[in-house]
Amino acid sequence: MGQARVALVVAMDRNRGIGRRGELPWHLPDDLRHFKQLTLGRPLLMGRATFESIGRPLPQRRNLVLSRNPRWSAQGAERVGSLAEALALCADQEWLMVIGGAQVYAEALPLAHRIYLCEVEAAIADVDTWFPQLERAQWTELSRVAHQIDARHAYGFSQVMLERTVGASSG
Repeated sequence: MGQARVALVVAMDRNRGIGRRGELPWHLPDDLRHFKQLTLGRPLLMGRATFESIGRPLPQRRNLVLSRNPRWSAQGAERVGSLAEALALCADQEWLMVIGGAQVYAEALPLAHRIYLCEVEAAIADVDTWFPQLERAQWTELSRVAHQIDARHAYGFSQVMLERTVGASSG
């Protein structure tokens, strides 16, 4: 099949904030459901801290964890030492879904073909982790679904699918 294409799955606030003290700084059940639909049955790549913040491997998905420590291991996860190694392991897959954190996003962004972006309509205080700067001119918006604040969602948000139109690296 060749090489899996890279897709980033990320939720960020208006200032590109993605985390606070190792956790998501919001709880958006409908976006979590969307995340599950996007990633189910697909290989995931995440950093060690992201894996540990989730606390367990995500079921029905291949959990690849990027760690420079060759002795790191966790039940239900496979350690990889690089993005290139993850791509090699997923050569028979259509997509490799990159789910964070900031360092893994920064490394994978130049190779990304698609971004599944949740734009949280807020500027969250005390955010300490950010998504890298995104050159929007290199991306085309394929879809956008807006969600309003309601009893289950403290923030409005939009689920946006972006596809790279300029500058994707091949690895």
